[in-house]
Amino acid sequence: MASSSSSGLTFKVHPLVIVNISDHYTRVKSQLNPPNSNASSNSPPPRVYGGVIGVQKGRTVEIFNSFELLYDPSTNSLDRAFLDKKQDLYKKVFPHFYILGWYSTGTDALESDMHIHKALMDINESPVYVLLNPSINHSQRDLPVTIFESELHVIDGIPQLIFVRSTYTIETVEAERISVDHVAHLKPSDGGSAATQLAAHLTGIHSAIKMLHSRIKVLHHYLLAMQKGDVPCENSLLRQVSSLLRRLPAIESGKFQDDFLMEYNDTLLISYLAMLTNCSSTMNELVDKFNTAYDRHSRRGGRTAFM
Repeated sequence: MASSSSSGLTFKVHPLVIVNISDHYTRVKSQLNPPNSNASSNSPPPRVYGGVIGVQKGRTVEIFNSFELLYDPSTNSLDRAFLDKKQDLYKKVFPHFYILGWYSTGTDALESDMHIHKALMDINESPVYVLLNPSINHSQRDLPVTIFESELHVIDGIPQLIFVRSTYTIETVEAERISVDHVAHLKPSDGGSAATQLAAHLTGIHSAIKMLHSRIKVLHHYLLAMQKGDVPCENSLLRQVSSLLRRLPAIESGKFQDDFLMEYNDTLLISYLAMLTNCSSTMNELVDKFNTAYDRHSRRGGRTAFM
């Protein structure tokens, strides 16, 4: 692998791409190794794959977004049918966006990655490979993202395609910064965090359900004792129990199930969106600090390229 690219292209990556890749890896890792499972912590981390889209104007390549793809290990290839469908859908909504390449996770580019890279050359003659390193390194100050290009080099008299590293910068438009900053600063009026309020709310619901279960259990035992003749029969109590039981079929109706599932899914979606918003806000602050430090370093040292 060559140390750096000689193509002269300028790459700009938007924070949404990094957030999407990180979220994709986190979800797959959580599904394979649930928190309560007995899976071994020494198992190798999973690899995720997807495509990156954006625009290329002259020598500048700007990556705006990404989407997930399935990987077939038997053929060392991505799901091409889904990739073509995604490309058609994006062209309808964003006619200026094109598939620029693909992404994956890992510490470094592997030999098998070149097979995937070559398979995408019929879509883009020079695809981009975005690699995210999910391992945590507290001593590393740079973003764990590497962009690779492919170049034809002669090795031992044989022309071969190899991956070469390319420099990049983080690009954010004003709309992205305003929206992320606005949502990130939305806090409860009492000063408490959203997580604290959610925990208190769920604790209250759990206590209410627990109390309801204990009272229903007491009522059930009382009716059994009344049926056996251990306690005298009270018609007023039986009428109240009968009135309560008549409400149960309404809860088991199809409309109730549909409404319940819709509300449940909406709640999960809001929680998931809140997590993405917090992650985007943190990433935006990191990008601002990263760009500020890079600009100061460039003015002192006169360097214009940064990796």
